[in-house]
Amino acid sequence: MEKIKIDYTATAVNTGGRKGHVKTDDGQLDFDVAMPKEIGGTGGKTNPEQLFAAGYAACFGGALGAVAKGVKLDDAEITVKAHLGKTEAGGFGLAVDIICKIPQAGSLEEAQKLVEAAHEVCPYSKATRGNIEVNVKAVE
Repeated sequence: MEKIKIDYTATAVNTGGRKGHVKTDDGQLDFDVAMPKEIGGTGGKTNPEQLFAAGYAACFGGALGAVAKGVKLDDAEITVKAHLGKTEAGGFGLAVDIICKIPQAGSLEEAQKLVEAAHEVCPYSKATRGNIEVNVKAVE
């Protein structure tokens, strides 16, 4: 495992699990969470998968910026789909699809190269590598 020199720490506290509340120590996030209707919950509130998808999308966008090498990313769009499902072993697991539109890349092939390079350096991608299925794809 690669050790890091800590530059920043985000702290969040949950009470009540998936049917509870989350709050960050700085108060920027402070809201109730609920299970999605699709898995038997009430819905109507955010859930851990949405939070994971949002964090991954933002982090991946930063990684894309780090590897873009002069490609303008003003109109780039990163969509992250975080999937929750049952594993063959009987527990639950996640899978992720990352879909990127990079109009200024010049070609779909060049956009795919950028997406793959971002996937190599993104902290979320590093954290999930070898643990969950993550698919990255550039689209027009």
